Amino acid sequence: MKTNRLLTVILVLQVLTLLNQFISPSLPAARAQIPDAGAQQLQIIQLLQSSNDKLDKLLSILESGKLQVQVAKPDESDKQ
Repeated sequence: MKTNRLLTVILVLQVLTLLNQFISPSLPAARAQIPDAGAQQLQIIQLLQSSNDKLDKLLSILESGKLQVQVAKPDESDKQ
C-alpha cells in the first residue's frame, strides 16, 4: 500500500513538472552577434599603420645618431 501511494506521488510530481514546462513562458533564445569582418579588418589595418608609424619614428632616431645609451653598474649592496 505504501509503495502504491509513493509511486502515485512521484507520478503526480512528474506530470506537474511536464505541465510547468509547457505552460510557463519560455526564456528568450540567446542570439549571437554576427561579427563584422570588414570592420575588424579595418581596425587591424589601422593598428598596423600605427605600429608602422611608431617604428618609423624609432628608426629615424636610431639613424640620426642622437641616441645615447648609459650603462649603470649595479650596486654592491643589492647582491645577496
